[in-house]
Parts: sequence; C-alpha cells; structure tokens
Amino acid sequence: MPIRPRPSPTRRAALGVALLLGVSGVSGVSTALAEDPIRIGLVTALSGQSAKSGEAISRGIGLAIDEINAAGGVLGRPLELVARDDEANPSKGVLAARELIQRVGVVALVGGLDTPVSMAVVPIANQMKVPFLGPWAAGTGITRNGAADNYAFRVSAVDALVDEALVAYAVKTHGAKKPGLILVNNAWGESNREGLVAALKAADLPSAGIEKYEAADVDMVPQLTRLKEAGADTLFLVGNVGPSAQVVKSLDRMGWTVPVVSHWGPAGGRFDELAGPNAGKVHFIQTFTFAGNTAPKALAVLDALKKKYPAIKSMADVTPAVGIANAYDATHLLALAIKAAGSTKGPEVRDGFYKVATYPGLIKTYDAPFAPGRHDALGPKDYVFTRFQNGEIVAVSN
Repeated sequence: MPIRPRPSPTRRAALGVALLLGVSGVSGVSTALAEDPIRIGLVTALSGQSAKSGEAISRGIGLAIDEINAAGGVLGRPLELVARDDEANPSKGVLAARELIQRVGVVALVGGLDTPVSMAVVPIANQMKVPFLGPWAAGTGITRNGAADNYAFRVSAVDALVDEALVAYAVKTHGAKKPGLILVNNAWGESNREGLVAALKAADLPSAGIEKYEAADVDMVPQLTRLKEAGADTLFLVGNVGPSAQVVKSLDRMGWTVPVVSHWGPAGGRFDELAGPNAGKVHFIQTFTFAGNTAPKALAVLDALKKKYPAIKSMADVTPAVGIANAYDATHLLALAIKAAGSTKGPEVRDGFYKVATYPGLIKTYDAPFAPGRHDALGPKDYVFTRFQNGEIVAVSN
C-alpha cells in the first residue's frame, strides 16, 4: 500500500500535497509496474505565505512522475512521492528529513523553498549518504557546503551567481551607481550579503549601505530611510513574499520611488496582492516563465498541467512557474541518475548524477549537468528578469 503522509495540524490535505502515485490505478502509472515503488521524499513549505511555491514544486514533481511512470518507471519500478510540510522551519525540516530517510526509506530527498531549512537538512543527507536535490532554495552553501562527500545537488538559482546578475541588471537597466542592500536577517540574507558585496566590488561600485530586517517585521521605514539618506539610487532586495511586500509598502509610505531589483522571493506567493499597486515595479530574477513562452516543450507541459490539475485556469494559476519548472526538470534528472546507477543505493545514485549525459528539459537542454565539484545544473545564462502583471509573472522587456 502507498505510504500516506502523517497527520499534521498544517493544511497538507487541503493543498493536495500527498502526491502518492501508487503502483496501479493512478492516472499516468503503468499497470505493468508491479514492483515496489521507488520513493522520493519532499520537504518543503506547504502552508503559510509561501504555500503557492510549495504547491508549484509538488505539481512539477507530480507531473514528471506521471510521465516517468507512464514510460515504464525507473529500473522497472514506479516512482512515488512522499511529501512533508516543513512550515519554513529548519527544526521541522530536519525532523521530516530524518523520518523520510529512516522510516519511509526514500532514495532521495527533494528540498524546498527556504535556504535555512535546506542548510539544516543537507548535513543529514551527507551523513546518511542520501542524495539531496534542491529545486528552489538558492543559498550558495547548499551545494558548495565543503563536505568531502557531498550529496547535495541543485536545479535552481545560486546566490553567488544571482548576485552578479542583480548587479549587472541594476547597472544596465537603472544606471545604478550607488545601490543599497536590504536583506532578510537569516542564512539566505547572509549568503546574498556576501555575494552582493563581492559582485559590487567586481563592478567597482560603492554601496550606500547594508540594512537587515527580521522575517516578521512589518515596517522597514527606518532601514530604508538610512539607505535613502546615504544616497542609494537602487535597492537590492532579498526576502520571501511577506517581508518583500512590506518593503514595497514601506517605500510607499515614504513616497520613495527608487528602483528595486530583487532576488526571486516575491515569486513565492501572493506578492502582487500583499504589496499593492506598486508590486509590478519590483523586478526579480527567475529561471523560467510560461508567459510568452512558445517553446513546444513549454506548451506541452502547460497543457499537461492543466489536465492534471483542473484548478489551473489561467497563467496566473501556474505562478510561480519557476517552482514547477525547476522541480519538473530536477525529477527527470533524478530518474536518469537512478537509471545510470542501476541501483537505488545512495552512493551509487549520487555517482549516477555524474553519468547523466543529455536531457532535453523544460528550462533548457542539459549537457552533462553535474560533475564532481559541480553540483549546480543552472547558471547565469539560465536567468531571466520578471515582474508581476495582472497576477502573472512576465518577463521584463527592456
């Protein structure tokens, strides 16, 4: 019988996060697959302000699993997803990861949204020799963690590379000469502080200052006032949906119309609703968008999503598309790694990632995406700048 998510006070059931694709009787699963399933564990935020992002990751994985199982599964066995809600809490993420590895017996962990959670889970994956695959959290140290035996891989943005792109975009688009930084006070914010400072130094640009805020803060006027008085002509923003919206509201209260160039936190939920009418002025980085994308694979995946998830009625319902796309490609790459390994044993699957040759993915065609010492499949050429428009995330046209 399929493993079912444990009861929780969070809204897992309402969000449809179980995604337990059984051996038979489930759409997209071949009835010929009679072997025990290969279970993949998902640890991500499935409730709270970033629930839409967790839902997007779940949908991307679910769609990929349907396709893989319909084609015969992996090693003659179906894939099955077992999801847990970490509630954006590192401690809960650690507990979920241990349960999925030790009790459920997952062959790999798929990480979620928050860098602090992923940073807490990766040491467990390394210790227990279970591959960790990140489809969202961008903290540089997730994959570049210094472990002699590294099991962390990623199909997502990387802070160190994103920060270089943010600086280049601010200079090109807004003529930035003295940008200021406003960052969440956690591991993700620190990762980007380091990256932005290095990127500004490389670009020979001075900084107007670095301000931090707590994730629960609702008023950033004091920090923003200091940056304004220091002469900031552009702001680099790092934060998830809620606090990013509060930054925009604080700017509105100040009457300050400074350009805002952001990491991809605003994409994670109802940013356009929470931030108000000026949400669309924030330009943020992504790795993929369905809007305006006429690539055959993008159109096919979007059509399959609409069929699998009837709640998707418009482009706004696939926001954030980056979560869907990253997770979809990551799942296919994981399946190829297991196939290349010819095994579900952790060390062999880890080495299987290095054997993946080519995969025509949704984001791009991957050619030898991983190698020892190179565990990130996406780079600067895979980034695009976007903004909210009528509830959709659309590419910025310069």
